[in-house]
Amino acid sequence: MKKSTMYLIIFVMALSMIGIGMIQFIWFASSVGQDKKNFDDKVKIAMGIVKERLMKDAQEGDVMMKKWDEYKRNKKSKPLLLKEYREFHNIVKKIKDNNKYQNIDLNGSDMLVNPNSFLERIQKDNLDTYLKHEIEQQDIDLDFDYGVYSKKEMSFIIMNGHFTASIGTTNQSTNVETGNDLYNSEYKIPLFDNAISNAAEGDPIENAPGYLQVYFPSKEKALWSAVIPSLMMSILFTGLVLFCFGFVMYVIQRQKQVSEMKTDFINNMTHEFKTPIATISLASDSIGSPMIINNPDKVLRFTNIIKQENKRMLSQVEKVLQMAMLDKKDFQLKLSTVDVHDLINTAAEHMNLKVLKRNGILCTDLKANLTTLNADATHLSNIIHNLLDNAEKYSSEKVDILIGTENTKSGIIINISDNGIGMTKDQLKNIFEKFYRAHTGNIHDVKGFGLGLSYVKAIVDAHGGTINVKSEMGKGSTFSIYLPQNAA
Repeated sequence: MKKSTMYLIIFVMALSMIGIGMIQFIWFASSVGQDKKNFDDKVKIAMGIVKERLMKDAQEGDVMMKKWDEYKRNKKSKPLLLKEYREFHNIVKKIKDNNKYQNIDLNGSDMLVNPNSFLERIQKDNLDTYLKHEIEQQDIDLDFDYGVYSKKEMSFIIMNGHFTASIGTTNQSTNVETGNDLYNSEYKIPLFDNAISNAAEGDPIENAPGYLQVYFPSKEKALWSAVIPSLMMSILFTGLVLFCFGFVMYVIQRQKQVSEMKTDFINNMTHEFKTPIATISLASDSIGSPMIINNPDKVLRFTNIIKQENKRMLSQVEKVLQMAMLDKKDFQLKLSTVDVHDLINTAAEHMNLKVLKRNGILCTDLKANLTTLNADATHLSNIIHNLLDNAEKYSSEKVDILIGTENTKSGIIINISDNGIGMTKDQLKNIFEKFYRAHTGNIHDVKGFGLGLSYVKAIVDAHGGTINVKSEMGKGSTFSIYLPQNAA
C-alpha cells in the first residue's frame, strides 16, 4: 500500500469519526434539552399547586377573620347564648391553635385589603411542607432551595424554612446566608396576584406583592447523569473502533516492513549464495582442465576452495534452518555445565585474527567470579560469535572491541562493546526482528541475512535471560546479555 493511499484512508477515517462525534453530541444535547423541558414543566406544575394552596389558606383566613369580627360585634351588642358562645369560642381556639392562622392579628383584619399582608402571613412550615410534597409528587428527587421574595422588602422574607426578616408584629427573625443562585433562579412564580386581579389596575402579575422562587443546585448534574451511561458506552465503542482502526493500520505497516525485509533477505541470500556457487563452479571447471588435473598441488588447492565455499553455504543454510526451528519452537536446549569464560576466550581467539588484519584491538575484561552456568554450550557459543562478528563488521576502520563479564545475585552479565557506526533509536527498535538489517536496500557493504540478532534474542530468551542494547550514532554500541545461573 502506498503512503498516499494510507494517508487518505486515515484522513477519511478521522473525518468520519469527527462527524459521528458531532452527531452524537447533538443527540445527547437534544436529549438533555428535552429532559430539561420536562423537568421545568414538572417544577412549574408543583409551584402552581403550592401557589393555589397558599391562596386557599389565605381565603380560609379571610373567612375566619370575618367570623371573628362578627363575634366581636355580637359580643358588644347583646349577650351571647351558650350555643353561640361555644361556636365563637371554637373559632377563636381554631385561630390560635391552627398552624395556618397562628400569625393572624386578632385586633384587625388588614390582610383583607392589603396584598402584602397575604405575603407576610405565609406560614413557613406550611410552605415547606407544601413544596416538598408537591415536588415529590412530580417524581423529582433533588435537593432544592426556595424563598418567598417581597417586593416591599426587596428581599426574601422566607428562605428554606426560615424567616429572614422581621415580619409584621411577629418579630420572628433568623439569619440565613445564601448566594445569588436563588435570586437568579429560572423557577419563579408570582404569589397572590389573583387576589388583586379585580382590585388593582394594570397587570396583576406585575402588581403581585411577591414571588415564590425555587432553585435546584444539582439540576444540571442530574440531567446529564441520565445520559451518562449512554455517553460512556458511546465513548467506549468509539474508542474501540479507533483502537481497532489504529491496530489494523499498524499491522498493515508492519506487514509492509516485513515484506520489504523479506525482499531484502531474498536479495541478500541470492547474493550470498551466488558468490560461493560461482567459485565452486569455477574451481570445478579448473580441476577438469588438462593442465590442472595432472598437477596434484593445484588440484588439492581447488579442492580446498570447493570445501570452504561449500562449508560457507552450509553455514548460511544452517542459519535459516535454525531460525525456522526457533519460530516453530521446534528445538530443545541441551543443557550442561558451561564455563562462560572458556567460551568467550575461544570466540575471542578466533575473532582476534580478523581484528588484527584490520590493525584493531580486541580486549577482555572478565571480572565475573562465578563463571559456570547450566546452559546449552553450542547455542551460547553461537550468540557470542554472532555478537563479536557484528562488532567487527560494523566497526570503523580501526576496530576496538571490549568483552566484559560481571556477576549478579542470580547469574552473569556479558557486555560486548565496539566503536562502530552505532544505531539510531528507530534502528534499535527493530534490530531483533527477523531479516532486519541496519542498512536498507540491496547493499552488500556488510554481508548477512539479518538473522544473527534475531537468533541471539531467541536463544537468550530460551535460557530465561534478557538482552539490552545501548548505541549512539558514530560512537558504537554495547550489547548486554544477562543469563541466569540455571536456564528456565
